Amino acid sequence: MDGILNINKASGITSYQVVARVKRLSGERKAGHAGTLDPDAGGVLPICVGRATRTAEYFLDMSKTYLAEVELGITTDSYDASGQVTSRRDTSNVTSSMMTRALSKFSGLIWQTPPMFSALKHRGTPLYRLARAGITVERLRRPARIYRIELKDFRPPVATIEIECGRGTYIRSLAYDLGEILGCGGMLKNLTRLRYGPFAISDAVTLPALEEAFRSGLAEQYLHPIDYALSFIPAVIVDNEFAGHLKHGQHLDTTVANGPPGETRLRVYSDAGQFVGIWRLDQENNSYLAEKVFG
Repeated sequence: MDGILNINKASGITSYQVVARVKRLSGERKAGHAGTLDPDAGGVLPICVGRATRTAEYFLDMSKTYLAEVELGITTDSYDASGQVTSRRDTSNVTSSMMTRALSKFSGLIWQTPPMFSALKHRGTPLYRLARAGITVERLRRPARIYRIELKDFRPPVATIEIECGRGTYIRSLAYDLGEILGCGGMLKNLTRLRYGPFAISDAVTLPALEEAFRSGLAEQYLHPIDYALSFIPAVIVDNEFAGHLKHGQHLDTTVANGPPGETRLRVYSDAGQFVGIWRLDQENNSYLAEKVFG
């Protein structure tokens, strides 16, 4: 089995547990998620299976869309509902218009301090291990990109916010920072990933439904092709004979590629429609070199 499964992960299980379940169901030894979700979060979790695991690195720069419930008036050491409460404050003066103004500060490039309960490492040790031991260390602020942020609902003290963001964005930190701007504190109560690149929650399959599909021999209906998530890379078509040479790693001359000028990567297909792989621009030699061959 080679392809990508768009899983609707339930809250309460880890991304690794989802991968393990897919491996058991499919019988494939190679499988991995393309971007972890916290155990308490749910929603879109693409699982790359078989040869598709080689495409996981290309997911990193894809945008993600989340639906976050932020509870105001309370802070925790983990910035979400799983942590220990560190403060409680009054929220009676917070209005919807105040929320909208505060959210406008999170547009474009922002800087965040990662939560202590995260997988980032401090001198080789994951921060969450230090946090569990009661140790807090200074964390450097990191850039994050917010493409869109919108207040969907506000029923005090809970605000429902939709966020489209780039890689490395901590929604828990955003919830905490929002609370600080409003002067009442805040934590992430619930989080659902609505979209990851081309994968939407409306098209995602739950694990129970996937298990039933495997039992019924119908699991292939949920399997997206290897190149499904690579549409952001320009495509070129070569004749079948030349595609055969490319499968052995031959370089692709820029004059033959005939792709958009200046593109650093190309998706290559044979004229029979077979996905051959991804070629990367070598500017010194004015040609494209094989980066990933699938054909």
